[in-house]
Amino acid sequence: MSKVGIIILNWNGKQHLQTFLPSVVENSQDAEIVVIDNNSSDDSVEFLKQNYPQIKLVHNAENGGFAKGYNDGLKQIEGQFEYYILLNSDVEVTPNWINPIINLMENDSTISACQPKVLAYNNKSSFEHAGACGGFIDKNGYPFCRGRMFENVEKDTNQYDNKTEVFWATGACMFVRSSIFHRLGVFDEEYFAHMEEIDLCWRMKLHGHKIMVNPESVVYHLGGGTLSYKSPRKVYLNFRNSLFTLYKNYRGSFLVTKIAWRFCLDYLAAFVFMAKGDFKASWQVIKAQAHFIGKIGSMRKKRRAIKKSANNLVMNRSGFYTKSIVFSHFVKKISSFSELDENNFIR
Repeated sequence: MSKVGIIILNWNGKQHLQTFLPSVVENSQDAEIVVIDNNSSDDSVEFLKQNYPQIKLVHNAENGGFAKGYNDGLKQIEGQFEYYILLNSDVEVTPNWINPIINLMENDSTISACQPKVLAYNNKSSFEHAGACGGFIDKNGYPFCRGRMFENVEKDTNQYDNKTEVFWATGACMFVRSSIFHRLGVFDEEYFAHMEEIDLCWRMKLHGHKIMVNPESVVYHLGGGTLSYKSPRKVYLNFRNSLFTLYKNYRGSFLVTKIAWRFCLDYLAAFVFMAKGDFKASWQVIKAQAHFIGKIGSMRKKRRAIKKSANNLVMNRSGFYTKSIVFSHFVKKISSFSELDENNFIR
């Protein structure tokens, strides 16, 4: 078994491979690179064969999105690597980006996943939306990051350069123990894309595992490579999958009340979109709620299975924000992670 496999999911991504793969090859001598192709219709596979014959290619029969794409591809190489680095095809890596995280995980067997500091490729002095410097979640199931709160992205002034435990690690560049990934049920394929890594990390936390960020490792993420951050489709997936994640994994009291309150907050978000003239995004929020209701049956089965698998285990709640990030940001006008009261986080 090899130590580290860098696993890149590709779908019609020749342009990204041309731009970003050279940095991965140059800076990853101690790891094997695997590209999982999601049944691309462009010539990206031929490009890889001609220019990077040393890279292992895994072929999926269909484009099942991020979740199913990784599940299908990783099933074909299960048992070959101790650690997976799930890396988006639009990420530029830097020298010595692997060792700081692998060393951290090697020294603490309770760490199941870890991410680097993620900065924006087009503005390298700023954090990137997807993951920034580690993910957290509030009491209503809304995710946010050190360095990014909703659409507000901070400049990187080394203010978050400490290694710390978080609630979730970004799927744009996630280091994960392969054994844990396969044992805990891999990604939920009903998500298609977006927030499946948060769902997976929450399941890890339910089993008592740690999720970390180590800013000694730095990568640059283009972001929005498949779907623009302003895409109505992305709005739909984010709102729907966030509800899926909350319903499946939340272990507090009054779940029905919690979901009902989330619906109210999401309706408020739909109203804000409408007030800004973004009627497509507003409709996607309502559509996401309707789809969630239609999937309650299957989500209930998954919730029961998750609860059974974690029965009698103590959840690791580190990285949980006990207040409402919606209230903190939109009412109290807090715009940066460092302004939040650290006493409101579970450590």
